[in-house]
Formats: sequence, structure tokens, C-alpha cells
Amino acid sequence: MRLAILDTNVVVAAGVSPDGPPGRLVLDWVLRGQVGMVTCPWMVEEYRAVVRRRKFGAYGFPPTWLEPLVQTALHLPDPEPWPHSIPDAKDAMFLALAQVSGAWLITGDFKHFPEKARNGVTVLSPANYLAHLIATDR
Repeated sequence: MRLAILDTNVVVAAGVSPDGPPGRLVLDWVLRGQVGMVTCPWMVEEYRAVVRRRKFGAYGFPPTWLEPLVQTALHLPDPEPWPHSIPDAKDAMFLALAQVSGAWLITGDFKHFPEKARNGVTVLSPANYLAHLIATDR
């Protein structure tokens, strides 16, 4: 099973633009069981809090698929703190969970996850991950 950690910006982008790469990843791959999403209690609360922000109300947030997405995910405990410094310390949870689960981190914001701080975690954009999925699914 292919495992992925979805950065919150990917979940938001999927709701804003369902036909874009984040939307296709969530709706066509994760919710259909072709990619296993990995999450933890902190991440679930982060998703729920962010999609309820007033600025996303115009997009019909929270998306109706959010709870099914969360329910079908592989739930792990919150990982130990990430030992490497990154620009936004709270985003370190995504790297830590990716490392302990062996999942790839999918994000639209690479500047939050500098290569020198990834410690072997694979970090891809939604578009690059989709291209990888399509190429390996043939």
C-alpha cells in the first residue's frame, strides 16, 4: 500500500479546486483506497480547525469528504518531536509522522520543509505525486 501524509494545504486546496492535483489526489486516489493516508490526533485537529476558518466559507467548507477522509486514514499516535529545525516548528509534526510511518509527505509549500531538515523523508508536490502514481499504476 502506498502511504501519504497530506499537508493541511493539500487538504484545503482539494476543497477549493477539486479538479486540480490536490483534489484529484484526495478524491480519486485516497478516498477510493488506492493511497493510504496516514494521520495522527494532532493532524486531525489541524485539518478540522483550518477548514473551519471563515475565509474558506465561500468554498463551502468544511468539505463533505473531510470526515470520511479522516475516518479511512491510518491513525497513528502523535510522533516524537522532530529533531531538526524547520521554518515553522508546528509543521515538523508532518515530517515526524512521515518518518515513523514510512509515508511520503505531500505538500504545496516546500519552503516549510527544507531539504536539509527532511532526514530522508520524501517530500513531493501533489502534481508530482500524482504523476508518480499514474506512472507506477500502469
